[in-house]
Amino acid sequence: MAKVPAIAKAFAGRWRIVEMDVWDNDFLDLVEEAHLTFKGAADGEIGFGALKGFLDVRYGARDGSACAEFSWEGHDESDPACGRGWATIGTAGRLVGHFYIHNADDSGFVCERA
Repeated sequence: MAKVPAIAKAFAGRWRIVEMDVWDNDFLDLVEEAHLTFKGAADGEIGFGALKGFLDVRYGARDGSACAEFSWEGHDESDPACGRGWATIGTAGRLVGHFYIHNADDSGFVCERA
């Protein structure tokens, strides 16, 4: 089992996606409560709308702030989907970042601790 990097502890746990640039809040909670979850040294998941993805996370820094960069794969409705994204810890302990669906939409997002 990989050692959990110290920086990962700042991101660990479930975060509620409270805002996305492209999708409205009614859509975000379509199937389950919209969330971004970080687990262990490199795992996590994202779920919003009809999308569910499993993360492969790398922790580091972006512009001097702690950052979690990830690739993901899963499904959007019944179709296979994949992509990438990143999140930094912003003001008031919120996560801010960007989420990309390969060959499809992308959106900025904001999360709060669940």
